[in-house]
Amino acid sequence: SQQKIFKAGDTNQDGQLDFEEFMQYLKDHEKKMKLAFKSLDKNNDGKIEASEVVQSLKILGISISEKQAEKILQSIDADGTMTVDWNEWRDHFMFNPATDIEEIIRYWKHSTVLDIGDSLTVPDEFTEEEKKTGQWWKQLLAGGVAGAVSRTGTAPLDRLKVMMQVHGSKSNKMNIAGGFKQMLKEGGVRSLWRGNGVNVVKIAPETAIKFWAYEQYKKILTKDDGKLGTVERFVSGSLAGATAQTSIYPMEVLKTRLAVGKTGQYSGMFDCAKKILKREGVKAFYKGYVPNILGIIPYAGIDLAVYELLKTTWLEHYASSSANPGVFVLLGCGTASSTCGQLASYPLALIRTRMQAQASVEGAPQLNMVGLFQRIIATEGIRGLYRGIAPNFMKVLPAVSISYVVYEKMKQNLGIA
Repeated sequence: SQQKIFKAGDTNQDGQLDFEEFMQYLKDHEKKMKLAFKSLDKNNDGKIEASEVVQSLKILGISISEKQAEKILQSIDADGTMTVDWNEWRDHFMFNPATDIEEIIRYWKHSTVLDIGDSLTVPDEFTEEEKKTGQWWKQLLAGGVAGAVSRTGTAPLDRLKVMMQVHGSKSNKMNIAGGFKQMLKEGGVRSLWRGNGVNVVKIAPETAIKFWAYEQYKKILTKDDGKLGTVERFVSGSLAGATAQTSIYPMEVLKTRLAVGKTGQYSGMFDCAKKILKREGVKAFYKGYVPNILGIIPYAGIDLAVYELLKTTWLEHYASSSANPGVFVLLGCGTASSTCGQLASYPLALIRTRMQAQASVEGAPQLNMVGLFQRIIATEGIRGLYRGIAPNFMKVLPAVSISYVVYEKMKQNLGIA
């Protein structure tokens, strides 16, 4: 944070912080802090109480309990009165250029850029300042590159998952080792990455559409007082996800077709698209669309609920010194919540993949969503709905780790704090 103070203070950019600049920084910073303090001190008694913190966060669309608010106050409160007066506030924030509570919240927000390949979570939000300074596109770019690298790194597991979803059955006992052997025998090492090209190419349009749609839906759903609650945020996010998925859905179909394709069947994604169009028409590009969109609801709902739950639990029990949980807690919360979300929506994802691949599996009857569900349960039981879930979960940890490391490196290179 010294660097941050230095940057903010060095107004004539000569790389040195002289005394005048430092005094000016303190004055400006004090003004901002005074404003922040005033806006929190609702009853104007010169002290901030826990209930006032709860109220202020509500306005920002975040609900926390009194207990958590007390935790936040404790980290600032020097004399143990459980209220924070102006002197304590100033001493705490003077050399801590977090000028507002939003900084802490953003810390929880931007930590969710993890890409595990089928993430349908709420898109990132950017402040006005980030939009003005162009930070937002750098963050989206960093996230996109991280996603591309992590998807490429875990592509063999992803392809195995698709193979097991499509071909796995009671008679075809396909396990992880066997599946890899089969793929290697059929197409060599390169075939393990079949379908990854489309999977990487679709990141850019999907992110862009999701981000744009999220901003639009938020505008529509904002209440009269200009505030957005958790529910509205969740609805906007899910709708944005659905909008993005709808527009890039043909690429999802291509990815599946390429992944289950045999060696030499398609020379690349364009060839694959041409062949599907010629043989099956445009309709084929939206096969499995219904279970795909339905899958967003349990995934996003559970993901959000679990993330909120883990976050609040953490704040209640472990946030003694600060409200910033640190990277590992955030990664843990993010990974756990998306894992629970995936568990819930997995059967729908399996049905979607089956429907996308159906026409290319010779002699298989073309069933609709309900028909497929019934047939899988009749022939294989509930377990049949979870084929391929093992490689799917094996993929989560490496995907999260790769995407996190690349994201941080990209942030350094692009100069995002």
